[in-house]
Amino acid sequence: MFPRAARGLAHLLAGLVIGPASFVWAVVTTLATGVLSFTYLGPPVFLTVTWVSRRIARLERLRAGWALGRAIGDPYEPVTGTNPWTRGRAVIREPATWRDLAWLLLSAPVGVATGLVGVIVAVVELGTIVAPVWLWAVPNPRLYPVADWLFNTAGGRFVLTALGLAALWPVLWLVGKVSRLQASIAAQLLEAGPRARLRQQVSTLRTTRLRVVDAQAAELQRIERDLHDGAQARIVAAGMTLALADRKMRAAGLLDDPARADVLTARRQLDDALAELRRLVRGIYPPILTDRGLTAALTALAGDAPLTVVVDAAELGELPPAVQAAAYFVVAEALANTVKHAEADECAIQLRRSGELLTLVVRDDGRGGADPSGSGLDGLRRRVEALDGTMEVTSPPGGPTTVLAEFPCAS
Repeated sequence: MFPRAARGLAHLLAGLVIGPASFVWAVVTTLATGVLSFTYLGPPVFLTVTWVSRRIARLERLRAGWALGRAIGDPYEPVTGTNPWTRGRAVIREPATWRDLAWLLLSAPVGVATGLVGVIVAVVELGTIVAPVWLWAVPNPRLYPVADWLFNTAGGRFVLTALGLAALWPVLWLVGKVSRLQASIAAQLLEAGPRARLRQQVSTLRTTRLRVVDAQAAELQRIERDLHDGAQARIVAAGMTLALADRKMRAAGLLDDPARADVLTARRQLDDALAELRRLVRGIYPPILTDRGLTAALTALAGDAPLTVVVDAAELGELPPAVQAAAYFVVAEALANTVKHAEADECAIQLRRSGELLTLVVRDDGRGGADPSGSGLDGLRRRVEALDGTMEVTSPPGGPTTVLAEFPCAS
């Protein structure tokens, strides 16, 4: 109880100083910013004032959190852009900016009112407890008889001490309560509101999910490398050993030996297993994405297709592995559907990056009628949406069929 009351009293004393100072700062800067808003100095001055105000608000959050015994986080969203006017508009639209201003204006009346109550109660309580030490030096004429006895006699002063000690617990509780009241009002305005908390949670979940997706992509790359450099290399080595054994048997004239037939069968089985393993590796994470990038991988897909495929890809820069893999498989599935069902003669793949958005368009001149809810396209859509992207399939009867996918690719 004593540490909490001492912390509350220190909080209230600080509020008596910080509150009026914050109020003066808020009034002066608001008027100055309003006047300068009609000039070119408005945005930079507003950003500077807001920067200082946020530092004051952050101090108030620390002070309120110290009184409440819990951390009060910043409610601000990241401000992007290098242009002062763009950044200024973003800061103005942010609710936390106005909530900070509201507290700076309220901090004076709230801080002074609660501070005076807490401080006066604490001073009176302390003065009552130590009454025998100082009250004798203060003249108290014309008092009522009971008060005269309490103030002007030694026994009365010790009775005041006893009364002060009896009231100590309620007074400590009151000081802490008043301090928490001031801190609660500050927290209501300075911490993130329900919508801001929801946005922060969504942002945190999005960041966490993207980390998981990136970790999964890295793990798939590792598995692909292990299969390519490990199991696949061993299967190739075993095939070479069997081929060498077949050559030795032929050189020894054992062409009709039953063991040679077993060797040839085992070699064919190894070739089939190798082909299946290579298909599996390409399905996990195509090696060409790691070696040559997305544009080269799509060009390779176009070259393997049994129809004319034109790839139009601009400079893409560095892309996250998960985005590269998702874009690759969207194109692969779209081409597979075109070959199987569309009866198309030509297909065009367009890849563009605008800022942090990668746009992929796959269009064929086939007969259309593709089902966007089919298992293949639906699985691709889920894969794209896992990256916060979107995928839309347009395929009217008679064609053309267009697959549009957009991926956020901020690193």
